[in-house]
Amino acid sequence: MQKYSKFMIVLHWATALLILAAYFTGEGGRSTHLDPPTLHFLLGLSVLVLIVPRLIARLFGGAPPAISHGRLMDLGAKIGHGLLYLLMIALPLSGWYAASKMGVTIDLYGLVLPSLTAPVEGRPGLIADLHETGGSLILILAGIHATMALWHHFVLRDGTLTRMSPA
Repeated sequence: MQKYSKFMIVLHWATALLILAAYFTGEGGRSTHLDPPTLHFLLGLSVLVLIVPRLIARLFGGAPPAISHGRLMDLGAKIGHGLLYLLMIALPLSGWYAASKMGVTIDLYGLVLPSLTAPVEGRPGLIADLHETGGSLILILAGIHATMALWHHFVLRDGTLTRMSPA
């Protein structure tokens, strides 16, 4: 059994914790521009920051080959992971865009990010709605991901979960 690199394991668990924290610190509604959830912005954009080294590490061998369980399960795993990665990129970007539409300045560890669009009066629009829906979707997918890891560990007993274990 091959394990993930220590670097990938740290990135995986840090990303998981950031996603959970971002979800629970998110606030919606019209008053967001008056009292922006800056911690939510910081946590969400931190996910985006971690995706870059994560993708580079995957590309250069930080992830062992997948354990095959047949075409259908392998396809499901690829689709699930692909959707998680897509959301880990799309959610921070859509949140940044929505914050820009609300006229909120985002400070990322002392770096003030440029606005992605001009501020508007009223609701920030479809992208903000999609961001909110995507936040729920990534939590559901992460829950399925965790459930499948436990199923691999306790039912299939194939070592999948221990490959991502920090110990």
